Amino acid sequence: MNRIITSISLVAFTVLAVLSCKPKYTEPSYSKGEINPARFVMIGGSHAAGYMNDALYYEGQQNSLAALIANQFKNIGGVSINQPWVSSTSVGIGLTGLSRLNLGYKTDCKGVTALSPIRIASSGDISILNQNIFSSANRFGNFGVPGLKLMQVSSSNLSATNAFFARMASSLSASVLDDAIASNPTFFSVFLGVEDVIDFAKSGGTIENLPSATSFQNAYTNLLQVMTANGSKGVIATIPDVSEMPYFTTIPWNGLTLDAASNTTLNSIYNPLGYYFSIGSNPFMIVDSTANAFAVRQILPTELLTLSLPLDSVKCNQMGVLFPIRDEFVLDVQELQTLRNKISEYNTIITTLANQFGLALVDVNLFSSQLKTGFAYNGVSMSAKFVSGGAYSLDGIHFNEKGNALLANEFIKSINSTYKSRIPQVDANTFNSTLFP
Repeated sequence: MNRIITSISLVAFTVLAVLSCKPKYTEPSYSKGEINPARFVMIGGSHAAGYMNDALYYEGQQNSLAALIANQFKNIGGVSINQPWVSSTSVGIGLTGLSRLNLGYKTDCKGVTALSPIRIASSGDISILNQNIFSSANRFGNFGVPGLKLMQVSSSNLSATNAFFARMASSLSASVLDDAIASNPTFFSVFLGVEDVIDFAKSGGTIENLPSATSFQNAYTNLLQVMTANGSKGVIATIPDVSEMPYFTTIPWNGLTLDAASNTTLNSIYNPLGYYFSIGSNPFMIVDSTANAFAVRQILPTELLTLSLPLDSVKCNQMGVLFPIRDEFVLDVQELQTLRNKISEYNTIITTLANQFGLALVDVNLFSSQLKTGFAYNGVSMSAKFVSGGAYSLDGIHFNEKGNALLANEFIKSINSTYKSRIPQVDANTFNSTLFP
């Protein structure tokens, strides 16, 4: 009996000892470090604006890069950022005047119905762009403007060419930089440069408007001189290699599938030019004025097709077979080299300026490359794969809510590292990616 009592006593003692060692919950310790988060201002293009699924709309703005960073600043004394809001009931509007994309069912030219990005309305909500909503009593903090290029940030006539800025500008002659400074930022962020390269990429290299390195450096230097003149600290970001985005990586170069009969026909046509086909997967035929007298050749494995390629024409009208794919849908080897060289030049400038002005730097180019490879975030796989990768919206260029949350964390990590702050990161898994019907 004494042994039993002794055993029970030992068990009770052990339980009490374990309970007494249980760590107590302590409130997270946050700190602003060397920054003043009272008035956060962000200057950027579509990514900063919350543009996603090829449109500006309310839910996208709620989860804009600027809004997500500002929300985390609330933990260290910041406030919600004021944005040029779109109505919560609006279908949104994109740079081409169309409504936002949703994932739904679409029937192709062969009568096959499958999941595909579709517009939620026949046209975009033009009323968004027909009214100026500026208020001097409640100035904006998010100067993310869809389509904004670095080379336009100081332009005094941008309202005449960019309706997204016109709706939020303080006057017809105000520049983005003018209005940003008028908001009296105590901390700022700049994420510019994507729009300066994306037109070239989306056009298959046919729109040759890439700024020179000198012009890019002068524009960025002027921007930072103005933004830091009152002693404000900030964070700037490099430009991602846009060719790694789903818009350029989704359609396979060897997506031409041939049966025996088609294989025989194509070989009889193209063998004299030195191009050969086999049953199964084959490279598409593309236009190349330097290839031969007929200006056609097979696409190379390292070359890219854009998501704007009309797939019904490929499936039913022999585009990419008897009718080679036009240059506007192809980024060839030379065009990719030009694009990547320019992005590298610009990123060298951005990195140098971050050091020169003592600013935090976010390597968005590295973040983009990691998405291309794929990684796990808190047990969830993330990648740059179209629709199913979890990070990009249905336009294949802009991030979705979860992707913006992941990118916001990159900004926060850089700020914490540079300015000795302790700002909590966003729990990206609480945000939506692509919603399936």
